Amino acid sequence: MKTFFAALLLALTVLISPPSAVAQEKAEVLNIAVININAIRQNALAVRSIVEQIGKYRTAFQAEIQKEEETLRNANQELSRQRTLLSPEAFAEKRREFEQRVSQVQRMVQQRKGDLDKIQADSMGKVQEALNKIVSEIATKQGYNLILRRDQTVLASKSLDITEPVLAILNKDLASVPVAEPAK
Repeated sequence: MKTFFAALLLALTVLISPPSAVAQEKAEVLNIAVININAIRQNALAVRSIVEQIGKYRTAFQAEIQKEEETLRNANQELSRQRTLLSPEAFAEKRREFEQRVSQVQRMVQQRKGDLDKIQADSMGKVQEALNKIVSEIATKQGYNLILRRDQTVLASKSLDITEPVLAILNKDLASVPVAEPAK
């Protein structure tokens, strides 16, 4: 019971006492800005460049996969035709070879997909680095000490939005990003 009253007395003392002079001196005015990262990702020239280049690689990759799938379909049809002609052991061997080929193609597809994802992530990382640098420079020049993402705010005045100037600088400084060709 004594500890309860002691805690209550301490809490009341803290709440009633005037703010200290030290706390008032350290109080800083917040200068806030808001940035729409999604709009920047949709409209940045560098991102569009990356998407276009990755799209070309993906199209070539899909054509290669279609060719492999056609080859596998033909091999499967041929294997089905040979089923009655071959001994069970010979057919089992051919079937095993066919299944190995299917596994190879599946691994190749996964490898290529992983390669495309990696080069896209690497390229987008370059855009993100440039974006971070630009936002930091604007924050320093304008005296912002807090920048929030637009998608994480409920309400923000249009005057706080720095998306357009950031996008303009990003488009000027980094109009495109060369995307490395995926391994074959």
